[in-house]
Amino acid sequence: MALPELHRFTLPNGLRVVLAPDSSAPVVGVSVHYDVGFRSEPEGRTGFAHLFEHLMFQGSESLEKLAHFRHVQSSGGTFNGSTHPDYTDYYQVLPSAALERALFLEADRMRAPKITEENLRNQIDVVKEEIRLNVLNRPYGGFPWILLPPVLFTTFPNAHNGYGDFVDLENATVDDCAAFFDAYYAPGNAVLTVAGDLDVERTKSLVDKHFGDVPARPVPARPSFAEDAPKGERRAEHTDKLAPMPALALGYRIPDPVTEVEGYLAYLVLAGVLTDGDGSRLQQRLVHGDAIVVDVGAGCGLFGPLEARDPDTFSVTAIHPPDVPVERVIAAVDEELLKLAEHGPTERELAKVTARWVSTMHREHDRLTSRTLGLGSAELLFGRAELLYELPEKLAAVTADAVAAAAKALRADARAVLIVKPADGGTE
Repeated sequence: MALPELHRFTLPNGLRVVLAPDSSAPVVGVSVHYDVGFRSEPEGRTGFAHLFEHLMFQGSESLEKLAHFRHVQSSGGTFNGSTHPDYTDYYQVLPSAALERALFLEADRMRAPKITEENLRNQIDVVKEEIRLNVLNRPYGGFPWILLPPVLFTTFPNAHNGYGDFVDLENATVDDCAAFFDAYYAPGNAVLTVAGDLDVERTKSLVDKHFGDVPARPVPARPSFAEDAPKGERRAEHTDKLAPMPALALGYRIPDPVTEVEGYLAYLVLAGVLTDGDGSRLQQRLVHGDAIVVDVGAGCGLFGPLEARDPDTFSVTAIHPPDVPVERVIAAVDEELLKLAEHGPTERELAKVTARWVSTMHREHDRLTSRTLGLGSAELLFGRAELLYELPEKLAAVTADAVAAAAKALRADARAVLIVKPADGGTE
C-alpha cells in the first residue's frame, strides 16, 4: 500500500521541514520540534527544559505576552507545547486559511523569545504550582516516570527528575535561559512540520518567507545518553504520604528504537499481552484470579512508546492491598513472563493485541494534532517521518516468537524494583 504523500526540504539556516498534505478537511497543523529535552539539561538545573518551554509562550521581541494565545484562538485554533526526554514540541492546529499566521508565530519565537526577569520569575512560580498539582499533592505523583529512572539508571541525564527540583528552578537566571536558547533553539536543531489542507508550493514559499531569515547558529553535538544495563537487580523504596495502598514498579531496559525498531515493537506487543484488557495475562492472574492487585499496567517508554531515543524503559506497575506481600506480586509477574518466554502468546492473543494496536494507531493518525506531532517527532528522533505511517504494518508483522524473546529478555537480574509505601504502613 502506498504511503501518504510527504515532502521534505531544508532551509539554508538548517531548519528541516516536513510537509504532509491532506485535503480531507480545511484544517492545518503546524509543529516545531527542538532537539532538546530533559536529558539535555545541565546538572543543577533540573526541570530547566520544561521551564524553558513555558517561557516560549511569554511573548517575543515583536509580540507582547499572551499575543501568541490571542492570535491562535482568534483564528479558531488550539495550541500547546510539551517537554519529553529527548525533545520539546510546540504546535497549533487552525483553519487552513490561518496557515501563514501560525508560521509567523512559530518563526517569531524561534527568532527571539522575550526572556525577561519578570517572565522568568512568573513561569518558575507556574511550574512549581504544576509540580505541586501533578506530583506533590497527588497520590502516586511521579509514579513511575519520576521515581523509577533513578533506580534503573545511574547517569544524571537518564536518572534525574525532569520536572525539576524547587531549589534548582528558583536558582535559574535570565543568563541561563539566554545560553539555553542560544545552544538548543537554533533552526538547525529543529524540525518544522506542516500537515493537513495545504498547497505544497505555496507552503514552501511561506516557510521560506517566515523562517528563512532566522539566523543560523551552531548546532550542539548530540551526546549519546547510552549506559550499561544493570548488572543485577536494583531496589529502592519511596514513601508516599497520600497513597492509599502500596505500589510497585518494575523497570527494564529495551532495544534502541532508532536502530532496532522491529525489536522494540515486540515489547509493545508484549505489554499488550500482559495488561491490555480484562483478558490479558496479568489482569487475569493478578486482578481476577489471585486477586492480589487492584490495578496493573505495562508499557514501553515512561511517556509512551517511541517517545525517546536509547536508553528506553519497559515498565510493569501494580497497586496492591497492604496485606499482600510485594514479593508475592513480583513472583507472579515473573511467573507470567516465564510462561510467555517459554511458550509465547497464543495465536488469538497475538491477533487481538496487534489488531488493537493497529486500530489505535490508525485512529490516532486520523487526528491532525497527533499526526502532525507524530511526523515531527519521528523525523527528529529517527530521521524518518514516514515511520509514523509504517508502524501499523510493522506492528501487525510482530510474531509470537518475537514476543517470547522479548519476555525472555526481561530478566530479574537486570532490572529496577521500585516499592512505594503509604506513609501509614509498609507492604509487609
